[in-house]
Amino acid sequence: MSGPRILAIESSCDETGVAVVVGGRRIEANQVATQVALHAATGGIVPEIAARQQLRWIIPMLEAALETSGADWGALDAVAVTYGPGLIGSLLVGVNLAKALAVVHDLPLVGVNHIEGHIYANWLTDAPADEPLPPEPEFPLLCLVVSGGHTQLVLMHDHGRYTLLGQTVDDAAGEAFDKVGRLLDLPYPGGPAISEAAVGAIPATRFPRARTDGPYDFSFSGLKTAVGREVAGYRERGEPIPVDGIAAAFEEAVVDALASKTVVAAREHGVAAVALGGGVAANRVLRATLAERLAADGLPLLVPPPAWCTDNGAMIGAAAGFRFAAGDRADASLEAIPNLALPWLEAP
Repeated sequence: MSGPRILAIESSCDETGVAVVVGGRRIEANQVATQVALHAATGGIVPEIAARQQLRWIIPMLEAALETSGADWGALDAVAVTYGPGLIGSLLVGVNLAKALAVVHDLPLVGVNHIEGHIYANWLTDAPADEPLPPEPEFPLLCLVVSGGHTQLVLMHDHGRYTLLGQTVDDAAGEAFDKVGRLLDLPYPGGPAISEAAVGAIPATRFPRARTDGPYDFSFSGLKTAVGREVAGYRERGEPIPVDGIAAAFEEAVVDALASKTVVAAREHGVAAVALGGGVAANRVLRATLAERLAADGLPLLVPPPAWCTDNGAMIGAAAGFRFAAGDRADASLEAIPNLALPWLEAP
């Protein structure tokens, strides 16, 4: 396959990812160190601890990625790195290493938005180099990005051209999963734990769906509060808490909100397909529900494998491949920007 071979670094939160991606599509290496077990003790991410762990793992992941890909520095065309959004301490680890590597090895530097990386995970493949690439997603593409820190509906007109249709007005979907997981005394992270508890369970109640001013905006703070009241009611009555049933009802409410607004947006904007991205995109019920509802309109659902939904270097390498081809370059002045937004176009 032709195209730039890019070393990509992702360190925006608590995963340390380094990958080698060719042409923005084919993965040659994708090494990730996770901190899930470490942060389980506190039930959530402690930024200072996350940054220290990034320092611990970034060089081992770099060495592992280079060894797995078999590429030496002379075979690389660029270095790419996430420079936002994310935790400032964690971002700085990746950004500073990427800038140093680019200078030392005289390679171009490409800065990548973390959200854009989640979107471009849908372009990735790990097929061997002698096999043809699968077709690329077609435009216009509706992208639902759902993670611990972000919930956004993005209309992608072409490479690098985005319109923000809607986003959460309070908690992100993944954040709500973690908070409700703590309410139900389930292990961290809450998303996988709630999904596991909900398998085969009958919802214990029906939680409300929030109304928002924007037709494609989301709100999950009130849902979290409703779960807290439900749990408190069982405790006040001295009754056992139906953890599985409440988990099922909560998951049903989140998935319904995400899927319903995504389907409406897909219809209104005449998209060719819908793409999922972000850690919550690994949720089985969300995938199945959205695929079923979109199929009724003849629309395909694109979903990366679960390992590419959570934070990783390969998704940054995918986005960087297309930005590199478009001539985007950064330099030593590149800074970590915790609240970085995509370059939005005006609303249609």
